[in-house]
Amino acid sequence: MLHEILLSLSGQPSPLLDAQTDENGPPQEAFPLLSPPEKALLASLARLSRLHTLLRSHTSLISSSHRSTVCRAVSTAIATEHLGRFQKKILEVEKAILVKDSGYVGGYGIVPLSTIVGEFAPWTRRMEWLWEVARFMRPESTKDGAAEGCSGAGIIDYLRKEAQTGYQDLEEMALHLVKAAETAWMRQLSMWLLYGNLPAFGKEDFFIQENVSDEDDGRQGARDFVMHVNLLPKFVSPAMASSILFIGKSLNHIGARRKGFTTGSSQNSLSHVTLHAEHIQHLSSLTSPISPSNLSNAVTEIRLSLSQTALSKLLPLPKILEVLSLLHNFLLLGRGEFAMALVSHADMRVQGRHRRSDASRRDRSGGLDGLAIKEGEVMAALTQTWAELFSLQNEDDPADDELDLARELLRLSISGKKGNRPMTPSRDVAGISLIAEISNVSFDDLLFPTPTCLSLQVHPPLDLFLTTSDIAIYSKIHAYLLGIRRAQIRLSDLWKHTSLRRSYPSPWGPPRSNSKYGENRLRAARQRENARTAQMRPIWATSSASIFVLSEISSYFQGEVINGSWQHFRQWIEGSNSRSRPTSSWINSRPGTASRPGTASRPGTATRPGTAYSTKYQPYQQQQHPRTMFDEPTTPVSTTTTLQNTFQNQHQQHDPEALTVAHRRYLASLAQSLFLTEIPFTSSLRSLLTSIDHLIALVTRLETIQRNLDLETDEGVVDALADYTREEKEIWHELRETRDEVERGIREVVMRLRDIDDSRSGEGRRMFDLGNNNNNNQNHNNNNMNHGPRGLAEPNVYVPRKAAGVDRLLMKLDFGSLNSALGGAEEPYYPPRSRDGVES
Repeated sequence: MLHEILLSLSGQPSPLLDAQTDENGPPQEAFPLLSPPEKALLASLARLSRLHTLLRSHTSLISSSHRSTVCRAVSTAIATEHLGRFQKKILEVEKAILVKDSGYVGGYGIVPLSTIVGEFAPWTRRMEWLWEVARFMRPESTKDGAAEGCSGAGIIDYLRKEAQTGYQDLEEMALHLVKAAETAWMRQLSMWLLYGNLPAFGKEDFFIQENVSDEDDGRQGARDFVMHVNLLPKFVSPAMASSILFIGKSLNHIGARRKGFTTGSSQNSLSHVTLHAEHIQHLSSLTSPISPSNLSNAVTEIRLSLSQTALSKLLPLPKILEVLSLLHNFLLLGRGEFAMALVSHADMRVQGRHRRSDASRRDRSGGLDGLAIKEGEVMAALTQTWAELFSLQNEDDPADDELDLARELLRLSISGKKGNRPMTPSRDVAGISLIAEISNVSFDDLLFPTPTCLSLQVHPPLDLFLTTSDIAIYSKIHAYLLGIRRAQIRLSDLWKHTSLRRSYPSPWGPPRSNSKYGENRLRAARQRENARTAQMRPIWATSSASIFVLSEISSYFQGEVINGSWQHFRQWIEGSNSRSRPTSSWINSRPGTASRPGTASRPGTATRPGTAYSTKYQPYQQQQHPRTMFDEPTTPVSTTTTLQNTFQNQHQQHDPEALTVAHRRYLASLAQSLFLTEIPFTSSLRSLLTSIDHLIALVTRLETIQRNLDLETDEGVVDALADYTREEKEIWHELRETRDEVERGIREVVMRLRDIDDSRSGEGRRMFDLGNNNNNNQNHNNNNMNHGPRGLAEPNVYVPRKAAGVDRLLMKLDFGSLNSALGGAEEPYYPPRSRDGVES
């Protein structure tokens, strides 16, 4: 019987212990001579034997077919280490019985069954726990182990959680399995951190994977990689994961450039970038269980070492500043003539499409298919915009390299095309958190009837710094700002309609006006013009109020928020050297931005011809002279301060990954300061812009109808297919309703601004809530883990500039309202017009 028990515990089939009704049931009556206490003791041994057999078969299946190499390593550790220790325990008990050890064998050579059960009692709890771990890696219901089961990150998190137990033996087993799992995971990670390659085995389980779904953009051997959050262990923070992704992508780009170069100095500039022994030492010094701070220190050291050597040549700071300046000047509308030219050519395309559509409906009674804007027309509008901008250059002006670069990289396309699809969380973790906070109110269908998107093509190695989600945020901001600028331009163009503002053509003069017919015609024309002028006065007043509100909002956005934030961000990038010169010196010194005709000459306020926003509103920033802040300290500068500044300058200018985090914070600050995170405000603004477009369309249509009516009345030119008198009445009715909608829209926008002011000042709302998890993690890493010479902490954390409060914008709107003739109006922000409708 003892022999049968030991064989069964070793995993061999035995009728003594295997004859059971179910997994936990009592033995059957196969051995009627056994007493009830003996049956109860054999039940625990039967359970242990069954668990041993199940674990052997289950771990063998996991080790041979599981998709995760981490799970395979854990399964192998269970089979070789823990099940091996159990088998060794069986052999020790058998040996002790054979040598008649007094601890097992009693008088007359009797071996008590309770002694055997007591020896294996602790293993019941251990086997139960190991069986739970095995079933977690691969559930029993799974038939195909290669396609199902948990991920490597899942088993690591599970084991680290299970290590927090009150049983010492289970804790030791959990820590041993954690070590096996983390060792397998670190092998995958080391391939990425040291060589920039995905692991050869189990790469589908690694949290960084190659993106093969995008179109080939001519990357010349460089591959695109994305990060999957569901495959990321919990002890790895999103900021640390971004650094890991950055390091591997950098090494991959370096390898691609090496393969691309055959001869020349460029090859030699990167040939010295080899595997450093220090990098291996940083990774090999990590012990299990891996500490997040130790891993972050190792990753940071590798990133800084790589940035100081290879990335200073692969992605230099001037190249980053060049792209950021391009994004500011074109996608953030820093160059006013670009916005004006783009709006002009887009309107010409839309008007031409409408004319062709009208002709098509008259000829063939066609539908609305002719109104759809095609991809070719959108691209043609951008091409004509570039041609107009190049034509503004004079022979005396220097070559505008930025304009050439913008024409090469910027693309205007219809939204929804491949390459413009929305981001998913598995593709960009930090970027998607920013996009999720931005209002879903769309502004991309204001330029064209079809939603369009202006984006920047990111080619290697710029994708180390800019992600697809960053460009998506820039595109959203561009559509938002361009919608406001377009409404300003179109409202201003209404005053160019001469026939609506004065008598056009001019009235008859002598000698025709001296006749009786001439006098009657002049009298009728004068009465008609007076009636039309009285009717148009409320329209002009509402249009003037709309221009005022949009101009003030645009001035606040461009002057206070965008320009101020950009100058602050650029100064941080350039380091302390940029503080010794005025904040606006870069505007006049950068190539391709010489002053043009009509440009303001005041320093720091230079704009290009056609800039729609006022240049008098300067960014709110400290006005102290730089000399008083940095060049004349009241106390001598210590050696520690000098070392800190030197260390900051060295790392700040050669760490693109830190610049990427700072740029993400800069974008987050912009989105919040531009009120893009305020859904009520964006909804009200979008409604106002739609109403303004409707008002402009009605005014333009009214001009055509009145011109045809004048021809019909004065010249006798009659169109038998049109009833212009009825159409004029309908247009006037719609104009009154649309004018009321515009006025309500203005009041609603200002009310939303008041709500924003109350919420941000009264409730103490932070300015950098957007994506704060990633930012806070990165700040913690930078503050606590980046150390310079003599153990000095690296002060290289970018804090975005806080724009002036909304109260400054509301003060300007209040001032405009007080200058109007609305002294006793109930609404504090009503459009500036008098009680009788006369324009203010």
